[in-house]
Amino acid sequence: MSSEKRARRPLHQSSAFWLPTLKQKGLPMDMPVRRPTPLRSKPIPAEGEDGLFRQSWYPICLASEVAKGQVIGVPFLDGKVVVFRGDDGIPHVTSAYCPHVGADLSVGKVVGNNVQCAFHHWEYNGDGVCEKTGVGDPPPRSACLFVFPSQERWGIVWAFNGETPLFELPSMGYEEDEMLFEPYKVPNAWHSDPWVFAANTPDMQHFKAVHKVKFGETDPHDMVEWDEWGLRYPVVANHQGGVAIDWMVALRGTGFFWRTGTYDGWWCAAITGFGLPRPGYHQVFGCYMVLKGEGQEERLNIARGLTQRTIGEDAPVLDTIHYRQGILTAADRTLSKYLTLVRNFPRAHPSAPFIR
Repeated sequence: MSSEKRARRPLHQSSAFWLPTLKQKGLPMDMPVRRPTPLRSKPIPAEGEDGLFRQSWYPICLASEVAKGQVIGVPFLDGKVVVFRGDDGIPHVTSAYCPHVGADLSVGKVVGNNVQCAFHHWEYNGDGVCEKTGVGDPPPRSACLFVFPSQERWGIVWAFNGETPLFELPSMGYEEDEMLFEPYKVPNAWHSDPWVFAANTPDMQHFKAVHKVKFGETDPHDMVEWDEWGLRYPVVANHQGGVAIDWMVALRGTGFFWRTGTYDGWWCAAITGFGLPRPGYHQVFGCYMVLKGEGQEERLNIARGLTQRTIGEDAPVLDTIHYRQGILTAADRTLSKYLTLVRNFPRAHPSAPFIR
């Protein structure tokens, strides 16, 4: 058969790709055809794909888990880090393995403001520089740890995947000493990448179906504000039980959600961070907060219950989902734009040689 005739052959008659038509099967012509839906856009790279991870802020541990003079080990990305807090009270997040012969620093101890390796007593400061060896030899210049940009906020220690943060964590509008807050960590990691949980925020169908939020006449797609690192939009709606909410909800990067505003007329805020203990998983950290003053304990209890209920509603879906960018509708237009942001988000792994 000539190439010209092959080009004119109907697709269903091709020897390389043949599907019988509904008419040939003797089925009604309006019957749905069940076949895998082809992706209409490039796939979103998974965390760890090509050895790279998104450059975002990630929660590492609760601040209460690392007391002054303590060092702990934590799985992160595709390796391990340590968090240590010296006499100055500042937590540091560094690679876990001593450059000397690779001993795990999490089984060492804190000496002053340094972390000391248990094997040969080499000591590293908060900048990752080896200041002394156990036998007194001059420390080799190349004896350095990888130091992650880190900070302690809302009772959580955070680290940025990169050498320099591309953006900062946001403010809740009040100083921490003006608020009563309660940080938490969900014990078990969930089987999906951090950005999958983050994608709930632009998924307005999910707010209505899972959390029973009633937006009013229209969904707030046209009120979403975007920048290169995330999004924010107002939610003025009724929550479960008809409680009035007036919130600003937002994402920063692919691992941090926050909301501020009023619930039943009083101010509250919440943040959620999505840790990355290993590729294909995320661990939920967060903090809910209310302003100090009359009724603060009762309001904190309500904020706690709201957070627990919301996470409980999301948990069974996010722990079992096989997320794909498949069949979206007009109601998914904000979600679709966020998935594009995730797809193109900067990825890197400068700590790879140090933490593995």
